Amino acid sequence: MRPYFFFSYARQDYVSEDKFVDRFFRDLQNELGRIEPAAPSEERSYRDIERLRIGDNWDQQLARMLATCRTMVALYSPAYFASLYCGKEWTAFHGRVRRHEELTGEAVPALIPVLWESQLGPLPSEVQKIQYVQQGMGEEYPRTGLRDMLRNNPRGPDYPRVVQAVAERIRAAAAHRLTELPEFELGAVRGYFPPPAAVVQPSASAGMVRLFVAAGRSVDGDAARAAGGAPGGAPGGRSGGGWYGTQPWHWAPYHPPTQPSLVVRAQQVITAAGHTTTLDEIGEGLGGSLDRARENNQVSVLLVDPWVADAEPYRQALREYDDQNHPVTGVLVPSGTGDPAAGPEREALWAGVRGVFRRNWLRRSDPEQLFRVRVPRESFDDQLTIMVTVAQNKLMDDNFDWGDDGDGTAFGLGPGGAGESPVMPGLAIPAGPPGPRRSPDQAALAPLRGEQDDVH
Repeated sequence: MRPYFFFSYARQDYVSEDKFVDRFFRDLQNELGRIEPAAPSEERSYRDIERLRIGDNWDQQLARMLATCRTMVALYSPAYFASLYCGKEWTAFHGRVRRHEELTGEAVPALIPVLWESQLGPLPSEVQKIQYVQQGMGEEYPRTGLRDMLRNNPRGPDYPRVVQAVAERIRAAAAHRLTELPEFELGAVRGYFPPPAAVVQPSASAGMVRLFVAAGRSVDGDAARAAGGAPGGAPGGRSGGGWYGTQPWHWAPYHPPTQPSLVVRAQQVITAAGHTTTLDEIGEGLGGSLDRARENNQVSVLLVDPWVADAEPYRQALREYDDQNHPVTGVLVPSGTGDPAAGPEREALWAGVRGVFRRNWLRRSDPEQLFRVRVPRESFDDQLTIMVTVAQNKLMDDNFDWGDDGDGTAFGLGPGGAGESPVMPGLAIPAGPPGPRRSPDQAALAPLRGEQDDVH
């Protein structure tokens, strides 16, 4: 079997926005079947989550399908270009296209990019050579990317145009019999990305930031908001709203959402600072997960929806967290654009948050900035960046035992003994010479922005 296209996507994009990835995949399959009736449904596509079964060697199967599928559709996003295995898939198929041209003299455009997100950042040079936008796709696609089109305007005229254009490219490229690759090991492929430019130098070394989310779904979250008297389960009288989806990570408190979800926005902020992220839902065993993260030199951030913080399934886990000591974990509770601004409804909403964070509530104005509530859209990026910075520096301090070498000079004892400092994730915030006073927010963000204190 030689499927018409191999569907290459970042697992992180699927976890955070699975319904949109699924929607595009199904629409593309259906459109290909419409314009290419000769393609039976079982041979139109290959996607790992549908074809892999218990006991399969997934590395071997992916390699086999990359070697035989007629084309590859790649969903371009920051997560895609940060993924090691997406880089391997892209590189393997790109090498197959080049090998075909060397053997036959025929250039087949069988690697077909789809702009899933518009803000991609610097791309590897080989990726830049392949065009990913063409006439007839409309104006919205290159401006916002396909995912935002699906979230904001799936029934508009541009989305079907993009699907049709991609399907037609698949059909045209599949008409050429692309040379198949001999058996190879995908794990041994050295991918084009992540690019070397994404590697942060040791002075501001990259680290892992674990995200944990507690948020409503389209039913329970809307119900919680509806309890305040707003019609349709949306605050402010806005029916529908789009604050929630089928999963907690679809939560979009800043409305209308400029990003598909708060979790996706948080991941973008963290990866833009040179770090990697993981995503989990808050639940039983949260404290153990945070302890293990700390032992593995990772910091954590809890993103908490105030509308469901004091309700199950999150209440108990958050209260237990509040009773424990997790010095390299931050908590960020947004104030959504539809939340009540004053009156009894506002008091009731934040009383629930105060009830689960009885101890940490006292830290909400703490200059350490690891517990932040009522965070508005305008300062979310900066406050999250500061939180990660502070947590990583605390993690660095946590991994040093400070002693005295006998003459009053302090020295660090790393795991290897005296004089050996472990390589730890963290962002250095130098004290610098005296200069104009700055707010804690400005001081913490300065190294990330390349700022320096004025020298006098």
